Amino acid sequence: MTLDSLIDKQSVLANLKAPNKKQLLQELSQTLAAQVAIDHRVIFETLLKREKLGSTGIGQGIAIPHGKLPSISRVYGLFARLSQPVDFDSVDGQPVDLVFVLLAPEDAGADHLKALAKISRLLRDPAVVAKLRGTDDAQGLYAILTEPAANPKSASAA
Repeated sequence: MTLDSLIDKQSVLANLKAPNKKQLLQELSQTLAAQVAIDHRVIFETLLKREKLGSTGIGQGIAIPHGKLPSISRVYGLFARLSQPVDFDSVDGQPVDLVFVLLAPEDAGADHLKALAKISRLLRDPAVVAKLRGTDDAQGLYAILTEPAANPKSASAA
């Protein structure tokens, strides 16, 4: 699974502004709603419900909010680089400025977990994170997220 199967150029946001976690999730839900043709409130409630189980802020300024929806047929992603970090109740207490949202079908099982693992590995790479934080346009962010070097299996096969 590669990230370009989860996101396209329209699913990358640069310099997103949100005053807090709730507003951030609402903004992201509205953007995703256009992609997946689902009411943004359904997406927002799904993400909020997951956050109530425990923050998806994984530390070092990164969050991976995610949830499952019965009405979609594949895994969708959305990446946002925030103009200002927001408090996200992250495990390390640090505010978040890089967010990758993942929506999966209710019966996705392994695909959902593979996508989460792929995103988590990518966003734990200090070089990739530094590039993402140093880029302020959506096209550049998309290129960083989908470049072959960001996919260790394809890089080692070459």
